[in-house]
Amino acid sequence: MRKLKLQIQMTIDGFVGGPNGENDWVFLPGTPNPEALQQMIGFGAELAAGCDTLLLGRKLAGSGFCTYWENVADNQPENPWNPLAQLIAGHRKIAFSSSETTLPGRNLEVENGDLATAVQALKEQPGKDILVYGGAGFVSSLVSLNLIDEYYLIVNPVAIGAGLSIFKDRKILKLESSIALKSGKVLNKYVPVQVGS
Repeated sequence: MRKLKLQIQMTIDGFVGGPNGENDWVFLPGTPNPEALQQMIGFGAELAAGCDTLLLGRKLAGSGFCTYWENVADNQPENPWNPLAQLIAGHRKIAFSSSETTLPGRNLEVENGDLATAVQALKEQPGKDILVYGGAGFVSSLVSLNLIDEYYLIVNPVAIGAGLSIFKDRKILKLESSIALKSGKVLNKYVPVQVGS
């Protein structure tokens, strides 16, 4: 059975976006630390390399996510994010939408069926694991339906006071690993705890 893995940036007070989805807080002020950048790129590429399918919500898929990474992969060989871009551009991508039947992007399919049924069927297919990056509403639906098998939460040393959460009810998670990055961000890996076990 394939696992569904979530990688998402989060503020220290638990939000994945500002009230209107703002994510400017992800980019910390000051001079970027090259070692910290390599840590983030290495982690992202390693996680993506263990997967062969990406799940996207309609908003993220329609926001230029695919075309951005395709452009980095095809036209920016010197960009430090190029190795990750190559993986994202090459992976099978499935965008979930109740309204759209086509969206722009290489290797991109649009799924209009029931979310839980479609994801469960994907998990049962052969292949590597499945990865989801966002957006907030789509990920929140996956979390509420208990479809996420591993949570990779990148906690930023920033509080924004109000915003979008992916958690709508109580979830008990077990911390499996925690890595402090040179940037001050902390990468926490959690797995769901089965109630009663």
